[in-house]
Amino acid sequence: MNIFEGLFLGLVQGITEFVPVSSSGHLVIFQNLFGLIPDHMFIEFINFGTLLALLYYFRHKIRKITQDVLVKKDYKLAVNILITALPAGMTGYLLADFIESNSFFSNINVVLFALAIVGILMIIIEKITRFNKTSELDQITKRHALAIGIIQVFSLIPGVSRSGSTIIAGRLLGFNSILSAEYSFLASIPIMIGVALKLLIKDYNYLLDNISMVVLSNAFAFVSGLIAIKFLLSILSSRGIAIFGWYRIVLVFFIILIINIR
Repeated sequence: MNIFEGLFLGLVQGITEFVPVSSSGHLVIFQNLFGLIPDHMFIEFINFGTLLALLYYFRHKIRKITQDVLVKKDYKLAVNILITALPAGMTGYLLADFIESNSFFSNINVVLFALAIVGILMIIIEKITRFNKTSELDQITKRHALAIGIIQVFSLIPGVSRSGSTIIAGRLLGFNSILSAEYSFLASIPIMIGVALKLLIKDYNYLLDNISMVVLSNAFAFVSGLIAIKFLLSILSSRGIAIFGWYRIVLVFFIILIINIR
């Protein structure tokens, strides 16, 4: 992989990490289409840029949650976020080696199937307008948090999307689109921090060997990630999630067409 390929993947990672179209799915697609040798470790390391984008964009909410815990002794939202993060975080941690080595998680057919199924779900859910009764973070219960966390486990499958699975779960539980997205982002922070720490401890040598490409690619991921968050929240406030469902379905047909005519 050369520097231009690394920067391109960083750009793709940043754009698709927060928009519910699956960053891992898009990375698998682009690696297959352009004949890139799959580098699972590099893809993991360019999550640093999107993590920093998330921390920066939601810095005020994160500060408030921290103050609630340390000053007001109000643990409700922080506990809910941890409950949501735990199922996918623990599953990903326990199955990390299996996910890294199993071809299922880099199979383009798996990605296309997951993109299509989740896309159809998004379109159907957006038609159910009654799912809008919850609009504030403090209305989320532990039962909500656990249900979202369990559904988020499916995001380990490329093509599903962590934000997509969380937003779908939130909508089904009665959250409006904006709350579903914001809670999705906040709940992903512990998971992303855990993955980042694991990488720094376990795979520090990989970082040293590829430091220039990793840093530059993460810079692209950071900037494009900030733009993607703003874009998603703007779209959700006016159009809902169905547009991303249609994007997924069109993308699947487009990729199938390309594969068949190559």
